Amino acid sequence: MFLLKRRGSHNNGETNDSSQQDVKINELRAALGHLSDRCLKYCNDACLRRYLVARNWDLHKAKKMVEDSLKWRATYKPEEIKWHEVAHEGETGKSFRANFYDRFGRTVLISRPGMQNTNSPDDNVRHVVYLLENTILNLRNGQEQISWLIDFTGFTLNTNISVKAARGIINILQSHYPERLAVSFLYNPPRIFQAFWKAIRYFLDPTTAQKVNFIYSNNEDSVELMKSFFDMENLPSVFGGKATLTYDHGEFSKMMVMDDMKTAKFWKLNDKPCHNMNGLSGLEVAPEEAMPISVSSA
Repeated sequence: MFLLKRRGSHNNGETNDSSQQDVKINELRAALGHLSDRCLKYCNDACLRRYLVARNWDLHKAKKMVEDSLKWRATYKPEEIKWHEVAHEGETGKSFRANFYDRFGRTVLISRPGMQNTNSPDDNVRHVVYLLENTILNLRNGQEQISWLIDFTGFTLNTNISVKAARGIINILQSHYPERLAVSFLYNPPRIFQAFWKAIRYFLDPTTAQKVNFIYSNNEDSVELMKSFFDMENLPSVFGGKATLTYDHGEFSKMMVMDDMKTAKFWKLNDKPCHNMNGLSGLEVAPEEAMPISVSSA
C-alpha cells in the first residue's frame, strides 16, 4: 500500500524551544483570522503545531496548508461520513482499526490489500478517510499519531486497489492529515507489488517515503524492527506475532455505529457549521477509551 513520512522533522534552532514554538502557533492562529464553531475546535494548538512541523515551521506555507485543508474538509465533510455509507467497503476486513496499540501507545490501523472487494476508487478513498477519522477519534490521551500495518497475504495486482485510489489516499494523507502517521509496515510484499509501488511512490514526498518500512518475515532485521514497535503477544501472526487475527464485520459495524454517535457529539453535527467550513479533523480531545471488538487475540 502507501504510507507516509512526516515533513520538516528537522527543526531549526528557532523552533527547538517550546516557548518559541508557542509564538509560531499564535502567529499562525492570528494569520488565519477569525474562526468559529467547528473550525475553531479543529484549529487548536496541537493541530496548528502539526501543520507548522509539516512545513518546517514556515508560517506562510503552514497557513496555506491549513487553509487548503479547511477548504477540502468543507467540501468533503469527512467527519460527517457515517459507517453505513462505507460499510460495504469493509465487509472483507480489508481495512479496520485494531484492538491493540503499538509500544508507544499509538492506535493501529490494519489493511489487507489482498482482500480488496470493490472497484470504485472514490468509495475506496472515502472508506479510508472514514477510518482515519475514526482512528484519530480513538487516540489515547496525549497521543497524536497512528501506526499502520499492511498484510500482503493473498495480494495480486487484480485484487489491489487502483493506482487512482492510492494516489487519492496519498494526497489526502499528505495534505490534510499532516504528522498523523508515525510509521507504516508493509509485511511480506510480493515481487509483483514492485510494479504497483513504482507507480505510486512517484506521488510520495521524498521524506514521506521514509516512514514506509518493507518487512520480511525471513529477515532478522525486519523481525527485530517489528519487536521494537509491537508486543509480540498482541501482534497478529500475519505480522510475525503470536495473536490470532480475525475480523467480524457485524461486531465491527456495531462499534462503528457507536463511534458515529461519539463523532456527532464531538463535532456537534446538528449545529450550524462555521462559515462554509463544514467540519474538520484533528481530534485533540480526551476521547473515551474505546477498543475495537472486531479483532480477537489469542
